[in-house]
Amino acid sequence: MLGVVVTACGSDSPPLTTPGTGQPTGDTSSLRSIAASKGRLIGSAIDRGFRYSGSDGATFRSNFAREFSVLTPENDMKFERIHPGRDVYRFEPADSLVGFAEANSMKVRGHNLVWDQQLSSWLTSGSWTPDEARTLLVEHVTKVVSHYRGRVLEWDVVNEAFADNGSPRPGFWFDHLGKDYVELAFRTARDADSSVALFYNDYNIEGINPKSDALYSLVRGFQARGVPISGIGLESHFQLGGIPSTLGANIARFAALGLKVHITELDVRMPLPATAEQLQTQAQNYRDVVSTCLQYPACDVIVMWGFTDKESWIPSAFPGWGAALILDAGYQHKPAYTALHDLLK
Repeated sequence: MLGVVVTACGSDSPPLTTPGTGQPTGDTSSLRSIAASKGRLIGSAIDRGFRYSGSDGATFRSNFAREFSVLTPENDMKFERIHPGRDVYRFEPADSLVGFAEANSMKVRGHNLVWDQQLSSWLTSGSWTPDEARTLLVEHVTKVVSHYRGRVLEWDVVNEAFADNGSPRPGFWFDHLGKDYVELAFRTARDADSSVALFYNDYNIEGINPKSDALYSLVRGFQARGVPISGIGLESHFQLGGIPSTLGANIARFAALGLKVHITELDVRMPLPATAEQLQTQAQNYRDVVSTCLQYPACDVIVMWGFTDKESWIPSAFPGWGAALILDAGYQHKPAYTALHDLLK
């Protein structure tokens, strides 16, 4: 797929359907074009749907290219995909996504460099000394960041390093290196690319709570010691009706430190089967999150974790839940799409 251009990219050609009806619409603006008018980038994570064959693939890619200005590789940049052997890197799947983004005037969020999940078995099954583990982290981060130097807007350097109570989350890197692995990852990423934005990314840090407080303390310590960090990624995987009341105050306090604060993995899941009432509540939830983001200049990137219910991680991760995205499985616009379109318009 490298270099594939979808001609609908960012254009004002008619959308496939009127939001919620499937009928032609008089408003031809895409989400990416109206978000740009607000000084925002709007995006989605993709990978498997991108590689559908035939008309399924064409429909997926054309909808994505038309509506979004940011691409996040959902899995293809994670350790187990991109570094399957000790001295083996497999860049081709992620390269195809980056090439598609470039061909369609999109930015790329690199996701992610250091995490305690989706690690290759050669790493987790090995017996490594702390010095060896340190070398492995530095080698991985340096290799991946250098490969995409100048082609990525920002990296999720460290992903989900805190437990909900604010303590460090156990995992391969913490168990081998202690809490200092987080700082090491950020310093290594900056050494590999002097200009790319460097983010810490996590869930349940959207509101003010012990976990986001611990992150706030970490960031202030980073800044005092000159550790490079550019921003905070609020994953924003919400249940219906679960938007924290302190979302705005939390964005404000990180922004006051001079950081970007981006919505990086937004979806709003509901018990299935979805009802019309639930879909309206979901639409309001999406509107509330994006409306809050729009109040703060630091929140200038909004990325959803997928865009069509045809491809979403929710049903497999949360059995009995789903319908979390703004297009349904047939690429029809849901009320959530309408809410975002109207808000941005």
